[in-house]
Amino acid sequence: MNTEVEAGSRATNSMLVDESTVSAFSKLSKDENPVHLDEAYAARTRFGRRVAHGMLSAALVSAVIGNKLPGPGTIYLSQTLNFRAPVYIGDTITAMVTVAEVLGNNRFRLSTTVVRDDRQIILDGEAVVLYEGT
Repeated sequence: MNTEVEAGSRATNSMLVDESTVSAFSKLSKDENPVHLDEAYAARTRFGRRVAHGMLSAALVSAVIGNKLPGPGTIYLSQTLNFRAPVYIGDTITAMVTVAEVLGNNRFRLSTTVVRDDRQIILDGEAVVLYEGT
């Protein structure tokens, strides 16, 4: 077990959401919703312009969990996601994961948040994970 993981442990990861990121995520996920890909269509929505896929932000949370905290070998057991605000092309987003509780048996309850570069919360939730790393 990763002995450095304790309640209050925290890790982050940031990324610039640019045109190539949204295009690649669309191809990988097969989500071709025009609100993500078509500026004219998106201009007619409540967002007024194209937005990144919500699950792109969630994937950044997954990257923190799998790469940093608890780290390699971590398996998701559950995740809640509350989408609070959009991510626009050109935004930098940061995923923050905090250990809320050590559940025992290599299981952890994690607080998960993603913020835009203007500090607006765009996503929050909670994950329960099983750490299988060494």
